[in-house]
This record gives sequence, C-alpha cells and structure tokens, in this order.
Amino acid sequence: MRLGASVGKADPAAVRQRARDLEDAGIDILWAAELYGFDAASLMGFLAAVTERVQIGSSILPFYSRSPALLAMTAAGVDALSGGRCILGIGASGPQVIEGFHGTPFDSPVGRVDELISICRTIWRREPLVHEGRHYQVPLPAGQGLGLGKPLKLIDHPVRPSIPIYVAATGPRNVANVARVADGWIPIFYWPERARQVWGDALAAGLRERDPALGKLEVVASATVAITDDADQAAHVRDTVRPQLALYIGGMGAREMNFYNDLACRYGLDGAARQIQELYLAGRRDEAAAAVPAELVEGTTMIGPAGLVRDRLAAYREAGVTVLTVRPTGPDPTGTIARVRELLG
Repeated sequence: MRLGASVGKADPAAVRQRARDLEDAGIDILWAAELYGFDAASLMGFLAAVTERVQIGSSILPFYSRSPALLAMTAAGVDALSGGRCILGIGASGPQVIEGFHGTPFDSPVGRVDELISICRTIWRREPLVHEGRHYQVPLPAGQGLGLGKPLKLIDHPVRPSIPIYVAATGPRNVANVARVADGWIPIFYWPERARQVWGDALAAGLRERDPALGKLEVVASATVAITDDADQAAHVRDTVRPQLALYIGGMGAREMNFYNDLACRYGLDGAARQIQELYLAGRRDEAAAAVPAELVEGTTMIGPAGLVRDRLAAYREAGVTVLTVRPTGPDPTGTIARVRELLG
C-alpha cells in the first residue's frame, strides 16, 4: 500500500518545506486539491519544481470547468515538468459548485468521464483528435462555430504516452464505469468494513469489462491518522473530524441532491444522515457535528494506539485499498507518517 498526503495551500515557502518534508517522510503521492479555491494545476507545477521522487496528483480537477483537451494538456505539462510523475485526478464535483461557481450545467457525469478519458489518451498518443460523442464533438461539427476546425494533434511530445487517470466517484453507475475504463478510483469517506456493501456490486460489474491492458485498478482512500495511547486525546481528535463529515453530509449539496448524504444512507446511517442534514441546513452546525455517529468517525479514521492503527491499516488493505492518503494530526505529522510506514511493514 502506497501513502499519499495533501500539501495544503499556504504561502510558497511553507508549501515547499511541507512538500519536501512529506517526501522525506516516505510519502509516495502528493495531492493538490481545488474545490472552488486556487486552481490545482498551478500547485502541481510548483510541486514538480520542489520535489524529486513523489508522484503529483490532482484531487481533483473538476471536468465540467475544463475541456477534455485542456485536461490532457495540463496533465502532459505537469508530467513533463516532473519527469513523468503526474496523476490526473478528475471528478464531477457537485452541482452547487459547477452551476453556481462555473456557470456550467451539471449533466451526464458518467458519460462525460467515459468520453474525456478516451480523448485524453488519444491526445497523449499524439494522434489527430477526432471525437464524435454524445457530450463532446471535436472538431466542432458542421453548422457550429465558423466551420474552420480541423483535427489537430498535440504539438509537444509527452514524456509518457499514457498518464494515469484517477476518477472521484461515489454513485454505483459512476463507480462501475471508473472500474471499467480508469486507472484509479478515488472514493470519499471510505469505510473499509462497509465498502463492499456500498460499492462491491458496482466494482465487480466494471471490473468484468475492464481491459486487462489497463492493469489493476488503484483504489485511493483517505483517513485522519493519530497514534496515541491517551484516550482523551484520541477522543478530541475524533471530535475534530466531525465538522467536516457534517459539512459534506449536511451541507455539501441541496436537500434533494447531496451525494455524500446518499453515501451515509447507503452505509446504513439513514436516520443520522437525515438529522445531520436538517440541523446543518437550519444553521445549527455544532449540533450537526455532534450528531455524526461515532461508528462513522471510527470507521473512516485511524485514531488511537499503534495496535489499533495497525489493525485499521490491515482493514483498508483487506478491502482492496492500494493508496492511503493520510491526514496526520498532532505536533509531529511527519513522525506520524514515518510510524504509519513502519506499521505497514
């Protein structure tokens, strides 16, 4: 199992130092997030310049706000600057961000992923781009635009003819499609003991149709990690996780469309999910955080003595996780990462 970590978005000197410290601590992948803040591509280029070994991934670039060709160009550029260390992590984000911030309709995420992966791989092979899909037509068909478009191929020569594409997905259709065509899958709030009941059928369906040439599907889970024998300290760290879970389950989406709330329900937490959403949307955020079930916090984190963390690592590995993105807490985050590396063996 490889280890990943996020570098955050502090000032350049802090990002440089954190990236180097994480690389020295044994992290395998550094992830650059975007949400609706600074773009991730700029940070990825910066990381390429200040690191030597780690892979550099986007987690995630929303694909509604970029053309497939731009996604391919961005990944190829980071790959060249880093000497072949880029991972293109993409996802749909959500309708509130895509329609509310980017002003783009949130439609057909599954079909779009399928097409844009095909387009990216065509571009990286430096083949003239011709794509006639439901969601993307390149060049523009007759009757659209000025009619002057023609098939083009990437001017520059990519370092690699294929760059890994990881896709963030939670819904069954999207997960099945990711298992079929992508190099990696990025779930959220991964609970290893309940992952099979939520995603097992979808993964199996996609893997049955997967091209063996793609290799094994990488599964990227993330977890807050704190190694401590102090029960009170462990309880405090668990409490710090609750607000983020409440934000996503309760407020990251509308009442009638919240993918994270749906996930909590599929984990078997229907009542708690509804309560968290009602409290959060009513502005009672502290109460929403307090309503997050302890079993969800404990199932999606690694907080406690070394033996507990070792057991949790084994559970993630047993569930098929190949990359664990760690969020270390405490005064010595790089020391925690080094300890996790030891516990992994």
